[in-house]
Amino acid sequence: MPNRTLTVTQAIVVDTFREAFARKIFWGLFALSTLMIAFFLFIMKIDIMQGATATISLFGNRADANVDADMMVRKVQAGVAAFLYTWGMFLAVFASAGLIPSVLEPGRIELLLSKPVSRAHLLLGRYLGNVLVVGGNIAYLVCGIWLILGIKTGIWTPAFLIAIVTTMFLFAVLLSVVVLIGVLLESTALAVMVPTGLMLISPVLAQVEMMDRLLSSEWSRALWRTLYHCLPKVYDIGRLTMDIVLGTKIQTLTPIATTAAVGAAILALSIHIFRRRDF
Repeated sequence: MPNRTLTVTQAIVVDTFREAFARKIFWGLFALSTLMIAFFLFIMKIDIMQGATATISLFGNRADANVDADMMVRKVQAGVAAFLYTWGMFLAVFASAGLIPSVLEPGRIELLLSKPVSRAHLLLGRYLGNVLVVGGNIAYLVCGIWLILGIKTGIWTPAFLIAIVTTMFLFAVLLSVVVLIGVLLESTALAVMVPTGLMLISPVLAQVEMMDRLLSSEWSRALWRTLYHCLPKVYDIGRLTMDIVLGTKIQTLTPIATTAAVGAAILALSIHIFRRRDF
């Protein structure tokens, strides 16, 4: 039975990859990542000089500082990690939004449901396939830039690779939102808009302490805190990524735990709704 389950899961994941190739989604992500790596290779120049002097030229802006070379490289990597985390997420959500609703198209969903596969297995296999498609692209992009920095500077900081883990983690959470919208509304447009909206509102919601001082009523402060705790903490995890790359002491991992709980709850709700829907 476990072997059969694994085989079915592999088949669903492979089908997701095939669709990503057919829709040019995989190639589009690969081309954009390659373009970004090439841009980074030719635009950013890093020279590590004698002693602890680092001269960094990033996107046409020169900055000279008599600081430790390793820390200077870490600062560059932290900025790059934040950039990749943000824009890579936008691209990933946009590219994946249509892969879930496409399964529910008339004719296709009936064919899939006629197979001896549970609905939960079908949805989770599709979800896993999406995560792997985007995860491969994220790993290619981050590793490519890490190699460029390492070769140019001779300084290898493995902490930069944490951007792969955090970006994939948050994408998996946002993908659960895409799945829920796909199951409920079968709308590709909303599957893009809602996760994007969550990403945009997260930096604002994260200012909990400031809003506790600014908001005048207790119910409004409670509402703000509730929204902050119940939605994916995109901003907090981005800051956590930068702290890890910089080697800063991590104060708490609560944003990861609560965001994982939110993603799991949304995915469970999606499976529940998908099981009860009539097609």
